[in-house]
Amino acid sequence: DRRPKFHLYQANIGLISGIAWDHINVFPTFDIYLQQFAVFIDTIQSGGELIYCEQDEILKNLAENNLANVHKVAYNLPDHRINNGVTNLIYQDEAYPLQVFGNHNLLNIEAAKAVCKALQVDEIQFYKAISSFKGAAKRLELIGKNATLNIYKDFAHSPSKLTATIDAVKQQFQDRKLIACIELHTFSSLNKSFLQEYKGAMDAADVAIVFIDEHTFVQKNMEPYSAVQVKEAFKNKDIIFFNQAEMLFKYFKSLNYNNTNLLLMSSGTFAGTDLTKFAESIL
Repeated sequence: DRRPKFHLYQANIGLISGIAWDHINVFPTFDIYLQQFAVFIDTIQSGGELIYCEQDEILKNLAENNLANVHKVAYNLPDHRINNGVTNLIYQDEAYPLQVFGNHNLLNIEAAKAVCKALQVDEIQFYKAISSFKGAAKRLELIGKNATLNIYKDFAHSPSKLTATIDAVKQQFQDRKLIACIELHTFSSLNKSFLQEYKGAMDAADVAIVFIDEHTFVQKNMEPYSAVQVKEAFKNKDIIFFNQAEMLFKYFKSLNYNNTNLLLMSSGTFAGTDLTKFAESIL
């Protein structure tokens, strides 16, 4: 059953945090993908609430032009400050420290606040509670650190999540070098047409690395990419490309990690590598 399951919910409160094309084996064009969100809005109960991120221009346009009988609530980045590597939400002149960081997390927190408000949760109660939130599993998980190096692993694999995760780390630690590595292995990310969606996605990283396990192409019966093809798709001539895990991690171990963050992103396993054990080996 390939129907989008959110078409079945008939929600009283519907939340859309963003629209970024994915699952191209089911939705071969962006227009078909976008239409699924229009259908979702139409399934919200009459008189219900649609909460949406107005930073996403495509989503904003979709929501504003939809004629469904729903109360529309747009949200944006909350007021916040970063002090000594900790993000604080500011509300009524009070600072509420967070255990997460990055604009994508801040936007999601603001979305959660809008849902809680619709459920009549007190705002002060919300801010006190959100301070204890440690983040979603597999998102910017700190797997090792010392005085000069933080090592994160993250589930990011789509172009929008890749950009958001890199930007989050770079903004939070502006004085640190960022080495970012993405493993591509999903059907969408290995599709030559979709690969172009990664254009500029790693530009904010000081060192950008793309890893595609050569065995993945064999398993999916696909023609392997060359380094030239990957650099062209990302529109980044400085990208370093690996197709063998052994060579990738050998490269990692050769680097100087003084005043650095290392970000390892994949919805896979980096060819079965124990990332926590690897982190220990370079600390």
